[in-house]
Amino acid sequence: MSTPVIGVLALQGDVREHLIALAEADALARPVRRVEELAEVDALVIPGGESTTMSKLALLFGVMGPLRERVAAGMPVYGTCAGMIMLADKILDGREDQETVGGIDMTVRRNAFGRQNESFESGVVFTGLDEAPVHGVFIRAPWVEAVGAGVQVLAELPAADGPESRIVAVRQGNLLATSFHPELTGDHRVHAYFVRMAEEHLAAA
Repeated sequence: MSTPVIGVLALQGDVREHLIALAEADALARPVRRVEELAEVDALVIPGGESTTMSKLALLFGVMGPLRERVAAGMPVYGTCAGMIMLADKILDGREDQETVGGIDMTVRRNAFGRQNESFESGVVFTGLDEAPVHGVFIRAPWVEAVGAGVQVLAELPAADGPESRIVAVRQGNLLATSFHPELTGDHRVHAYFVRMAEEHLAAA
């Protein structure tokens, strides 16, 4: 099976940590800032950061349109935290002019778990990973308020203020998104899961 070349959108956010995690998961990883670099990768990670800033920079650098086209054509993409917001079709508590790449039929609420000083860590039971729970780092993290019929919920956390759970990881086709930052923990199983998605996409091409 071919080794996928996976880019990390390097406009803003924790790019270096994702590059390291992808390399540890046996992918060829490289930063992506320009349209020409996007064209050279088989898959892409959209990192955490600040979603409104990332959206503006994607438009400024001219990669928003080509990225939407690659997503529509089936390129595997993994978004963490702000990257989850970038992959959402609908956003709550975003700026009125905020644009997303879209692709996942979900509604995401920005900063749903609170501000920076309310960041926390938690074990996350992740469907498809049969080992111990993933170590999740939640920093000004979103959660998923609602999903469409084609979206698979991969992980949830119990709500602090009631009996319901908060959706923190989803997949729709070749698109994967998590509220949390696995790249910050040294546990690279979610990245390995995404690398397998990219490998399967390459093999089917």
